Amino acid sequence: MAVRLPRPHRFDVYVGLAGLLGGLLVWGIGLGVRPADDPIVLWSGRWPLLVPLAVMAGCEVLRRAAPRTALLTATVTLTADTITQGNLVTIVMYTDVMYAAVLYGTPGSARRIPWITGLLAVAGTIVPFALWRAPEALLIGVAVGVVAVAPACTGLIVRNHREAADTARLRAEQTALLAEMDRVQAVTAERARMARELHDMVANHLSAIAIHSTAALSLDNPATSREALGVIRENSVEGLAEMRRLIGLLRDSSGDTAPAVAPTLDGLGALADTARANGLDVTLAAERGEGLPAPVELAAYRIVQESLTNALKHAGPGPVRVALRQRDGSLDITVTSPYGDRDGPRAPGSGAGLVGMRERAALLDGRFEAAPEDAPEGKIWAVRATLPITEGETE
Repeated sequence: MAVRLPRPHRFDVYVGLAGLLGGLLVWGIGLGVRPADDPIVLWSGRWPLLVPLAVMAGCEVLRRAAPRTALLTATVTLTADTITQGNLVTIVMYTDVMYAAVLYGTPGSARRIPWITGLLAVAGTIVPFALWRAPEALLIGVAVGVVAVAPACTGLIVRNHREAADTARLRAEQTALLAEMDRVQAVTAERARMARELHDMVANHLSAIAIHSTAALSLDNPATSREALGVIRENSVEGLAEMRRLIGLLRDSSGDTAPAVAPTLDGLGALADTARANGLDVTLAAERGEGLPAPVELAAYRIVQESLTNALKHAGPGPVRVALRQRDGSLDITVTSPYGDRDGPRAPGSGAGLVGMRERAALLDGRFEAAPEDAPEGKIWAVRATLPITEGETE
């Protein structure tokens, strides 16, 4: 099976051609590194210079596609060039092959090559000086350092910078991905919150409309029908107004228009009056101070509102009691209603309304319970919530 050679990069081909042309130019001028009578020159003449030059140019072509093979071949070629009169361009191309082997080679090669070249530079300094006892022998180590150690260390530095840049880029992409995930989760949570808002505000009015329309259809009494139609109209108008407000909040993405003010506990009286107009016997007892934090007021208002909606839909005839009591560090909410026989959520935490109330209390690290209880007047459905209030929030 034939071995498939790696395809060289276009830039490397250009580098190899430029080195070959530059070496031919220097050769044509007649410049050499050593004179022909130098003792180290074993292959004198001008034509032997072309063989290392051509092979080194070929190594330049493989500097990125096969850096280890290119470096080994270039080292042998440079050794052969030292026994000729030498070509300066051949030496320069070797330094580039050394640099590319560290920069584009494997991580193991990038770690080992600088150490190997450093040891060769030390050996090239000590051994010749120990043999010849001449100061000029030290120049051999300097030459090895310039030709091998310097490009290897430069390639290692550039490689480390590139790896650091890649790591920073990857970290930035991961951060952007996490930010996008957080944004998607925030949008999902906001949609769920808006769905609970829609359920809390509109379900009460729709329940009243359904009950009074049933009464108007079942009773053949003009006065009763007129009164029921008045209640239906009032609840439909309020429900439409709240729907428009929610739709406006969903459509408004510019931030120029401020959203409507969230309901507070000051609106419990109007909420109880609406429930009485819909046929509930509501008793409201609120013992609270001033300056409650807005999240606590909103959660308490929604819990009472949803409890009255559930009482309107599911409770039997009898009084509905709403009690709020502020203690040191918490606000207690209790809503009791007669336990009716109509279908509806009975287990604590069941139903969309109970899930929404439980989530509102949980967001404030509060407690929420909803379950039937035995009372002197009979079986009742009790909703109890405790919302914590920190001292910093009430100031």
